[in-house]
Formats: sequence, C-alpha cells, structure tokens
Amino acid sequence: MKLHRSLSIGLLAAVALFISCNDDKKKEADMKEPNMKEENVTYTSDGTTMQGYVVYDENKEGARPAVLVVHEWWGLNDYAKKRARDLAALGYIAMAVDMYGNGKQADNPDSAGKLATPFYTNPQMAKTRFDAALAKIKTYSQADASRVGAIGYCFGGAQVLNMAKMGDDLKGVVSFHGNLNVVPANKDLLKAEVLVCHGAADPFVPEDEVALFKKQMDSIGAKYSFRAYEGAVHAFTNPNATAMGEKFNIPIKYNAAADTASWNDMKAFFEKVFK
Repeated sequence: MKLHRSLSIGLLAAVALFISCNDDKKKEADMKEPNMKEENVTYTSDGTTMQGYVVYDENKEGARPAVLVVHEWWGLNDYAKKRARDLAALGYIAMAVDMYGNGKQADNPDSAGKLATPFYTNPQMAKTRFDAALAKIKTYSQADASRVGAIGYCFGGAQVLNMAKMGDDLKGVVSFHGNLNVVPANKDLLKAEVLVCHGAADPFVPEDEVALFKKQMDSIGAKYSFRAYEGAVHAFTNPNATAMGEKFNIPIKYNAAADTASWNDMKAFFEKVFK
C-alpha cells in the first residue's frame, strides 16, 4: 500500500514537473521580443505590376489573421505602410496594397483625383486590383486564410467598403473617413462585418450620404457599426493631414483624439470578428 502511494505521488510530481516545463517554454515563447519582418512585394493584376508592402512579427509562431491596408488617394506612401506596421505590432500580418499600380503616388490634389477617379467609376477594376493583393497575402504561411480583414483611409475606406459590398470573402472591413455609397449594399453579396469610423464634421461625407448608407445597410440586415467622432473632419487619422490641408487649402486636418478613439474601435472590432 505504501509502495503504491509512493508511486502515485511520484507520478503526480512528474506530471506536475512536465506541465511546469511546458508552461515555462510557452512563457518563454510569449516573452520573445517582436522581430518585424518587412518586405516589398510585387504582384500583378491585368498586366499591371503592383508594388505592395508586407509586414509581420517573425517571432510570433503559427498563422495569424491578415489585414490588408488600402491607402488614401495619395497612393501607397509611408502613411499606409506605417499603419501596416501598427497592425503587425498587434499580432497580425499586414499588407499595404498598391491600388494604382507601379507604386504610383500623387503629391497634389489634382494628380490624386486623376489617379483615384477611375476606381470610383469602375468598381470592378478596383475589385480586380484588390483581389490580386488578397491572393498575394494568402500565399504567406503566416496568414490564416480563413481570417482576413481590410482597412482603408479616405479613398481606401471607400474601397474596402466596396469590396465588402461586392462580396469579397472578408471577416471584417474598417473604413476611416471614407466615402460610403459608391456601391449599393446587397444582401446576397455582403459577407463581412463593417465598421465605419467617420468624422462628424467631415464636409466630404455629408449627413445625407451617412443617412443613405445607414438606410441601405439596415434594409439588408447588415452587421455594421458606425462611429462618428465629434469635431473630426476628413483625414483625421493622418498626422500629415493638417499641413497638406493648409498647403492646398482643402478641409482636411489631423485630430489626435479621434485618431486614438477610432484605432481603439478598430482593435475591438477585429478582436471580435477574428475569434
């Protein structure tokens, strides 16, 4: 009896030691300093070469949700890449998308408008470009292809809403200060949950546009949230917006409080949809 009891105690001690060692290894893995891998990548769409940017933490093990970032009407610049890095710091793999192709960028509103307009008038072209980026990110072993989302800013915000409304297989999309009604909502196509982060004082997205968006989304029973940030105007998340607004006399301006609040709203949104 004593021998049996001694063996049982010894077995329990061994099991406890095994569990403790595994816990220590897990803690050690969890405590690894992030090591961000940044890659400039090329991919093609309808014969056009796209120049994207992918970033993820090499020290994070296994596949994780992927988030595509669609730029403002200025093109794929440092701001979109910075947001991709911010997402990677949250544990995602992120890809800043080159919608214009060949890395084209604009440095003034006239040029930006000329680059952006075709994507508003021809949403299917935009979808083709976006889908090429979506296929590219899914080639990464770090990306969980079953959990993909997208965010976009201004022009990019409108584009990610369009992609959701046109049926792309996304868990969720977040529009920051983007236009709302380029493509109508369709209950037979919309799969993604939607979060709109809107500047309540944005002159580019007036109240009638907001009302129509909500009416359309409500009419199809869409899963969406709409956040309006008091006093925020267009481009409120971009610290460079104030200087650009003053330079070109356009109503865009950075709003630190709305930037922080909208980013926190996005984090909570993705934590929910990626479960």
